[in-house]
Amino acid sequence: MDAISFILNDGEVWLRYAARLNILRESRESLTDLRLQALSDPKIKSYLNDIACYHSILVSNHKNPDLPIHKLLFLLDLGFDTGVPEIKTATDKIMENRDNNGVYKSLTNIPKHFGGSGEDTFGWCLCDAPLLLLALLKAGIDYKTYIKQGVDYLAGFFAGSGFPCTVSQEFGKFRGPGRKDDCCPNASLVMMKLLSAIPEYCESGIAVNTANGLLSLWENSLARHPYMYYMGTDFRKLKAPAIWYDIVNVTDALSFVKSVKSDARFLEMVAIIRGKQDSDGLYTPEAVYQKSKGWDFGQKKTPSPYMTYLCYRVLERAAATRELCL
Repeated sequence: MDAISFILNDGEVWLRYAARLNILRESRESLTDLRLQALSDPKIKSYLNDIACYHSILVSNHKNPDLPIHKLLFLLDLGFDTGVPEIKTATDKIMENRDNNGVYKSLTNIPKHFGGSGEDTFGWCLCDAPLLLLALLKAGIDYKTYIKQGVDYLAGFFAGSGFPCTVSQEFGKFRGPGRKDDCCPNASLVMMKLLSAIPEYCESGIAVNTANGLLSLWENSLARHPYMYYMGTDFRKLKAPAIWYDIVNVTDALSFVKSVKSDARFLEMVAIIRGKQDSDGLYTPEAVYQKSKGWDFGQKKTPSPYMTYLCYRVLERAAATRELCL
């Protein structure tokens, strides 16, 4: 069995919809019935209900797969859009909290001993604000009117090889556990994901140098661990969904930057992912989020259709010769 057959035959209805749309490039119009079936899937309906209550969870841990922004991006990446009422509600709620710089804010509580107010406050960190802008972009919200100002403002924090730990004024003196002059690997990753999705930025010096900064961390993974982000054993494990600083998420983000496609460091990361295939070309998760139990990628015993889909798309993009900017 090849990977695509496995995804289409063993994947749940929501994944079959995503694969036919995003891998086989079938038209949305031809998939109307399958889309309705996918939206009726209990797990998808649960995610939709959660994102409709967008600010119901404090953003206190960006690695939490229950955060509405992660669920919203998951749904958008599958191919759903603001034609789904709950997705429209979620994007509307995001857009209600926009600062004067065009950056959208999340509800967070930074304790006083970390430099915050100790109260529930709307503000942004550079490791989450780009994801809100990316979600609006993927949802088809008008770029020039609602997204560009915030992107331009956040891009202004670029510091040579990536982005530092940066927060809005609401969060006072808070920053992560690292040297102030270091770039934050996760902030750099999410900024690169955002910039690589925008034509005017995808091959800009900022995007290319940020990609090179991440590749430099890979090249020096034994010695350099800024802000306590490691590229060691755990980093190299296959894990879904792709929401954190790990090999699948980083390689996926890098694969959109055309200029790194021939870089030996990038090719090494791609080879590691490819080497984790079984004899049928399928992928089994090597680590899981406990909150993902019940999904096919929430176990480590058998090949996962979604993990296979995720890795297949990374490898497909990495090997593509077509223009990579979205």
